Amino acid sequence: MQPEVMKPDSESYRDSMSIVSKEGKRLWVYPRKPKGRFYNARGIVTFILLAFLFVTPFIKVDNHPFFLFNIVDRKFILFGLTFGPHDFYIFVIAMIAFAVFIILFTVIFGRVFCGWVCPQTVLMEMVFRKIEYWIEGDALKQKALNAAPWTTRKVLKKYFKYSIFFVLSFVISNFLLAFIIGIDDLWKIVTDPPTQHIAGLISMLSFTLLFYWIFAWFREQACIMICPYGRLQGVLLDQNSMVIAYDHVRGEPRGKIRKDEVRTNGDCVDCKLCVDVCPTGIDIRNGTQLECVNCTACIDACDHVMDKTNMPRGLIKFASANGILNRTKFKITTRVVGYSIVLVILIGVLSFLLANRKDIDVSILRAPGMLFQEQPGNKISNLYNVNITNKTFADASLSLKLENVQGELKIIGNELKVNANEVSEAKFLVMIDKANLKTMNTPLTIGIYDSDKKIDELSTTFLGPKPN
Repeated sequence: MQPEVMKPDSESYRDSMSIVSKEGKRLWVYPRKPKGRFYNARGIVTFILLAFLFVTPFIKVDNHPFFLFNIVDRKFILFGLTFGPHDFYIFVIAMIAFAVFIILFTVIFGRVFCGWVCPQTVLMEMVFRKIEYWIEGDALKQKALNAAPWTTRKVLKKYFKYSIFFVLSFVISNFLLAFIIGIDDLWKIVTDPPTQHIAGLISMLSFTLLFYWIFAWFREQACIMICPYGRLQGVLLDQNSMVIAYDHVRGEPRGKIRKDEVRTNGDCVDCKLCVDVCPTGIDIRNGTQLECVNCTACIDACDHVMDKTNMPRGLIKFASANGILNRTKFKITTRVVGYSIVLVILIGVLSFLLANRKDIDVSILRAPGMLFQEQPGNKISNLYNVNITNKTFADASLSLKLENVQGELKIIGNELKVNANEVSEAKFLVMIDKANLKTMNTPLTIGIYDSDKKIDELSTTFLGPKPN
């Protein structure tokens, strides 16, 4: 995706990684502290996301979590509505729709999600990195501190920083665990003796150690080496995708500004601030790269330099390769239209399924392999199976009634009771006088009642002998 004006050897940077030396050792990235309009906007987005993380577990609907993702017990709550294994088809459609949305969003806007919404980037750059700046200073001071001998001052700084990192990791892991098991169960793990919740304690410590390792040491390597989305964008982006891009037409050839010089070079003064502020250590002037998370730090740095040199902003900006090369605006391509149509269809199907989703789902089927049975009193009976799925937080006690014919309906065994978020099965008999059977297959309409309130109506058939 490199412009034609680039030199033939400009692709050589793709043969190496910014975080790995020629000897194969890790190169620690020391990004300078960014500042500017995009960084301030990211701060607002971060505040909203952190508020969601730390406030949502305490929000309840009818004394139940607003969000819950209990994978172990296969229990999910979204916006106060409970979902279970019986809603698997809805989850499949939702996951497909989400995947198509991610593809469409990437085709249009590139990897903006990574820099602005991804928990890894948000927590690393907007929380842990800020703490690092506060304790150890900016990039140059951090380098000097790490290179300095171990003095009391250095030990205290490192101890203070990593202690805060560990505490933050512990807090974050607890709140993420609250999304899985609920804030009430989490509080029990915290307050009860550890021996009563060994599994919960192990989960909490595992999350804590994982987050601490990521934010204290692994850092940008999670985005570059592990995250599959970074590699996915390589097949999703095209020349019309809006990404963070360097305007090579305007910026080349690069050159320093000299006093009283009539400038013949491009607008890029080769200050390398865009490289210094990059959290993954790349040079955005080389073009779109896998390591770029679209955090916009390079835009803020470049705009600051443009302001100081009295040049227009936008040497680094959100733009497409074709937009920069041909000086054109964003165009809606066939790919965008195609993905949009698919996404609209999937959202339509998902909306229909959610709108028609019942709180209590009942299905009735005649017992397989059985016809009709002769009963005393010149009556004919059929045996039926009833399956009840309770998708609410309250227990339900149901009753069945024949709606369209005169007859008797008897539940075999216990009453039709089903606990909250559970599935129950039962059998029942329908008995009808022979005199009321005009055909071998008599349509039946059965009403479903919950505390005398009709909640559903189902149709089936009643088998009888051939009329004389």
